[in-house]
Amino acid sequence: MSSSPGRTAVRRRLAALFALTLVPLSLSALTLTSPARADGPGVGSPWVVSVGDSYISGEAGRWAGNTDNSSSGIDALGSTAYYDNATNTAEVVNRCHRSKAAEGGIGGTISAMNLACSGAQTTTYTSSDGYFKPGLDFYSSGGNQGQALMLQNFATTHNVKMVAVSIGGNDFNFAGIVTDCVADFLGSPSWWPDYCKDDSTVTSEMTSANIAAVKARISTAFQNIRTAMRNAGYADTAWTLEVQNYPSPIPASSAFRYSQSGYTRQSTGGCGFWNTDADYANNTLLPTINSTVTGAATASGLTNVKLLNIAGAFNGRRLCENTVGLLEEKGLSSWTQSGAVDSTEWINQIRTVSTAGSSPYYIQESLHPNYWGELALRDCVRQAYNAGTPKSGTCLRGSNGVNSYGEPQMVLQ
Repeated sequence: MSSSPGRTAVRRRLAALFALTLVPLSLSALTLTSPARADGPGVGSPWVVSVGDSYISGEAGRWAGNTDNSSSGIDALGSTAYYDNATNTAEVVNRCHRSKAAEGGIGGTISAMNLACSGAQTTTYTSSDGYFKPGLDFYSSGGNQGQALMLQNFATTHNVKMVAVSIGGNDFNFAGIVTDCVADFLGSPSWWPDYCKDDSTVTSEMTSANIAAVKARISTAFQNIRTAMRNAGYADTAWTLEVQNYPSPIPASSAFRYSQSGYTRQSTGGCGFWNTDADYANNTLLPTINSTVTGAATASGLTNVKLLNIAGAFNGRRLCENTVGLLEEKGLSSWTQSGAVDSTEWINQIRTVSTAGSSPYYIQESLHPNYWGELALRDCVRQAYNAGTPKSGTCLRGSNGVNSYGEPQMVLQ
């Protein structure tokens, strides 16, 4: 369907406002323990290293649930949530957003290094607004490095047992697709909806030629990780690549708790998708992206790959799903109250300028696993690590409540 001038204007405004990046990194560990000088391949305490994009970096990990009231009610980590420098006073690279709730920090005797960057694609680039976004390559210029090179340098002096990776969503223009879908929802009436599923922003990403091209890029990224580890002195049998796909962040049309008529779905719930587009996202878009990721793992030829399937990990706790609600909709005033983990959402609201302008929210946090979501994935990563013998599996919600680490209880099948 063609867009009216009014809809086009809305789309342009949202495109400018949605920095929904799935952005850059540092060598800041999630542990304060410094390795011995002799640590390296097979020597010293074991490490799990995260590489890739925002779905593993910890984007949105500051917020535990959603609310349209004061943000203090869901502020689990506070203003230092994304600070990763030595003094915990700033990000090493602005807008990296590697939160303290990031899933790789499985704890116990396992140390964690988060090299993943919100906004990362398979190859390094600089965004239109000037942010450096390292890909899974060996880029090196002006002090900036690609993630594969950073991994190589880190692994040389640390005993890396598992590398967890999430990559590919940004190569499919995830941010642009979400922007287009929300713009179509806000810019057209329910009696004449403009769907994003047939917009060129989406259809161009779903062509067989583009899918094949993205698959090849992801495959090369996985091979770069192997090269980095080989260059650091590791045999392929000495470590494991845990490939993670992407979760469903919104429910199917039948499970939304807000009607698509009017603007409540976005103005209250922060989930401005038409029913048709929500179904398309779950039935076509997400499966296509995920099958491309797993296909790339096979095509890479790596023999030490395990697959972590998180596609359904948040089912029942997704944004605007009818099984959960905003804090105030569940009679809660704080994320710390009993039952909050089971009655509130594990996916962050889609933010626009009206909800992110002068608030502590970032638009780029939109539609990402929040504090509860990150900790749920952390439970699954710990199970996948399997005490040093990593394994594949499907990550699903378990029983209500939290485990001994304070994480939602998950099951790896």
